[in-house]
Amino acid sequence: QVQLVESGGGSAQAGGSLRLSCASSSSIGNRNMAWFRQAPGKEREGVAATLILGFTGYADSVKGRFTVTKDNSNNTLYLQMNSLKPEDTAMYYCAAQPYGRSLSTRRFFVESEYSFWGQGTQVTVSS
Repeated sequence: QVQLVESGGGSAQAGGSLRLSCASSSSIGNRNMAWFRQAPGKEREGVAATLILGFTGYADSVKGRFTVTKDNSNNTLYLQMNSLKPEDTAMYYCAAQPYGRSLSTRRFFVESEYSFWGQGTQVTVSS
């Protein structure tokens, strides 16, 4: 079982930045991982994903503003969020696949691909 713990959420002004962290209880070097978010009254959506070989993918709504990175040495996934907008307000979750599993880029943001989820961290952006 993998435990994921997100942190770094909070409040920011539009145009500001936040960095989210997701600490894993298990090695992430050979796991595909992703960030999802869910705004009030909306379905959860994929935001950013990173594959084992280093390929990354982003939702169109965050391209050029958000960056996903992994630090394999301390088993932590990050999401750097710049140029924040009020529509980025949501609960942000990190997710991980089982060890060594493959993932096609077409399925980056398919929730059922991910077996392990964190409890979420709230991001609120005011205008």
